[in-house]
Amino acid sequence: MVDISTVSIVIASASVIAGVVYYALQLRHQIKQRQTDLLVRLFSMSMTKDFAEAWEKVAERETLDFWAYHEKYGFVEADEVFWFLEQLGRLLQKRLIDIDQIPVPSGQIKVMWEKMKPIMEGARNLWNEPKVAYGFEYLYNEIKKREQQPTKMG
Repeated sequence: MVDISTVSIVIASASVIAGVVYYALQLRHQIKQRQTDLLVRLFSMSMTKDFAEAWEKVAERETLDFWAYHEKYGFVEADEVFWFLEQLGRLLQKRLIDIDQIPVPSGQIKVMWEKMKPIMEGARNLWNEPKVAYGFEYLYNEIKKREQQPTKMG
């Protein structure tokens, strides 16, 4: 015969296990919701008229060093593009987004880094700060690495 204290221990243990499983499932769901929210925000930022115009202007401009670019164009549009790509790179580096979730085609990111690299190098030298644009450069390097991996069929 089973006594009441044994039954209550079994029920209490089962309740704790059920609570832990429920919490783990809720946490998993919450993480997916946050990632989805982040991606929607990133896509929203990259789809604004102002951002599209800034991107187009920077893409069409000649590649210049820091001071020549500043003198000829100023940094308003370049900053808008730069800070968005810097943010993507930092999120990618911290594994808060996956490279497949980047809301900008990889070819465009590569072209933009190659166009803006002299500006970033000039800023690094000007402020003696080697970490200027490290997120943007990380994003570029990860895209380059990904291109060198064999594609998976399936």
